[in-house]
Amino acid sequence: MPTICLIGTLDTKGQEYAWLRERLRDLGCEVVLVDAGVGEPRVAADIDNGRVAKAGGADIEALRAAGDRGAAVTAMGEGAAAVLAELYAEGRLDAVLAVGGSGGSSIAGRAVRDLPIGLPKVIVSTMASGDVSPYVGAKDVTLMYSVVDIAGINRVSGRILGNAAAAVAGMAHVAVPADADDRPLVAASMFGVTTLAVDAARERLEELGYEVLVFHATGSGGQALEALVDSGLIAGVLDLTITELADDLVGGVLSAGPGRLTAAGASGVPQVVAPGALDMVNFGPRNTVPERFEGRLFHIHNPTVTLMRTTEEEMGELGRRVAGKLCGATGPTTLFLPRGGVSALDSPGLAFHDPEADQACFEAVCEGLRGSAVQVEELDLHINDPGFGRAMADRLHQMISSGAAG
Repeated sequence: MPTICLIGTLDTKGQEYAWLRERLRDLGCEVVLVDAGVGEPRVAADIDNGRVAKAGGADIEALRAAGDRGAAVTAMGEGAAAVLAELYAEGRLDAVLAVGGSGGSSIAGRAVRDLPIGLPKVIVSTMASGDVSPYVGAKDVTLMYSVVDIAGINRVSGRILGNAAAAVAGMAHVAVPADADDRPLVAASMFGVTTLAVDAARERLEELGYEVLVFHATGSGGQALEALVDSGLIAGVLDLTITELADDLVGGVLSAGPGRLTAAGASGVPQVVAPGALDMVNFGPRNTVPERFEGRLFHIHNPTVTLMRTTEEEMGELGRRVAGKLCGATGPTTLFLPRGGVSALDSPGLAFHDPEADQACFEAVCEGLRGSAVQVEELDLHINDPGFGRAMADRLHQMISSGAAG
């Protein structure tokens, strides 16, 4: 019988959680009810809020006395994450279900963040129709919009919460078996304008006996790549597309944050890197581009995506940033530079062809890496030439094999 953890604020949502507990029991599940609220609970929990607060480094009475809702949500989120980690280590966790508004969703989002990919995580939230990145992050969290506020059980909320209970119970009962594939995993980054390069590299790596996981460099994709590398499951990284760094520098909409291009280096995982799509900053529809960028070079990729060419100055700064990140790597690292262009738009006669800007990036990164252990390979190829991706794949295989042999 699978065990499902119900985690939420029982001072405000006790009735709803008691109802969900009965639904899950009717569906053949054991239930562990965890109280992540600060006030007096309306239903008894299996793990009370005092224990959760302590696990988060706080005291429940002190949190109540302070009356600081933000601090309480943070502490209870950390405590809930620690409780879930303990349950999982004990083999008492097959799925998680939470319901709530902004506060409850924030607690639940933090609580499930460190759980392994593949373990079912369902959150029913009043916030699920907007920007859900604070709750999902880089993990496989399933969000359901509550439609109505979570305030009692009525003909609408009962239907939605009942569906959520059935969904998480089904996930827990029908566990997806672990794949018997024992090929080493490689993580690769891709964008539409670097697809040909990544396809060539992926095909070569598969010939060499690897399974390749490709991440779309959309901000969340880069975060997911970094998180998976941190998990210890990845044998090597083929980071061919680092456009998210340009968005982070200039102010585009697809930044993956300052942690991008750091996980492999910090964990010593072999990595090959290329400046794929550093020639562009990403925005939404043309009319959403901030006014400060008027006069810049744009390319309408499609009605919902507008690309802006990075300037020579920005490319130089990106080169310095890439060098700074790679210099800190503790494992084998090689940087590949495509002299023929860094994206499908960066070719003679196309919108973003600017050899001077590319050269500024290449010179800055080479200068920044001077004296480091990072190897640099300059190829007289466009990034999407098949030979470029294959060369990166062969070098990564060489680095991984050398480490295995050692």
